Amino acid sequence: NGTSVEEFILLGFPGTRQSRVSLVVVFALMYSLTVIGNASIIALVWRSSNLHTPMYFFLCNLSFLEIWYTTGVVPKAIGVMLGTSQTISFSVCILQLFFLLSLGSTECFLLAVMAYDRYLAICYSLRYSSLMNSVLSVRLALSSWLGGFLSISLLAFLTSSLTFCGPDVINHFLCDIDSCLALSCSDTWPVELATFLVSIIVVVASCVVTLVSYTYIISSILRIQSVHGRKKAFSTCSAHLSVVTIWYGSVMFLYVKPSAQKSLDLNKIVNTFNTVVTPLLNPFIYTLRNKEVKLAL
Repeated sequence: NGTSVEEFILLGFPGTRQSRVSLVVVFALMYSLTVIGNASIIALVWRSSNLHTPMYFFLCNLSFLEIWYTTGVVPKAIGVMLGTSQTISFSVCILQLFFLLSLGSTECFLLAVMAYDRYLAICYSLRYSSLMNSVLSVRLALSSWLGGFLSISLLAFLTSSLTFCGPDVINHFLCDIDSCLALSCSDTWPVELATFLVSIIVVVASCVVTLVSYTYIISSILRIQSVHGRKKAFSTCSAHLSVVTIWYGSVMFLYVKPSAQKSLDLNKIVNTFNTVVTPLLNPFIYTLRNKEVKLAL
């Protein structure tokens, strides 16, 4: 005989109240800059006709995603650190988990699509406008969003079917798979297996597409005779390559592993980087190294 847990308590970050308030200030500042930066990219592309190309269309999708991705984490995390909103109901916990994982999966697909776009632009530059037209761009973006949300649906359903009978304290500032599995008193093996398989499908498959695209891109760039031509070709994909490296490094650490219940404290740090720092860096990476965006601005 046991009672089912209906809500969880989020611990957030340990430390004194002063240190937590300092973290709140940092989180709030980074969240504000993330929203302003990504919204500015969307507005800039919308207003500048010379940026109405597939590459910037995909970048707008990525910026829109980053706004919602960090919004799903930071406001609740600030409430947890201030001690004003440390509880979260079971249904909202599952909803946050589904929302964040779906957006994360969508970002993987979008980054793979953007790598394919750069592959066509560099390897088939003369035919690029006919190969990557507006119809294909919309279809690829829509497929990324649908694929991201559909791939996590089964995983969220299996997680919601787990039994929780105590303890109800989550050593995190958000609801994630690892924390839920650590608290469940039922058999978590099916969810761990599903998590690993979905990770392989989403993360590894999209990463392979990205790696293959950049293999062809680099080989094509190396065949260019002039140094100026090589620099110009590489500059069109250097920003995307930087974002891909940061994103896949943290995602593979979090999800592509057989065991999901170890190193929860380390996961908390990586999640902070993934959900707060990366969405802030993306707009700056794409604008500071992009002459077209600077000119439009």
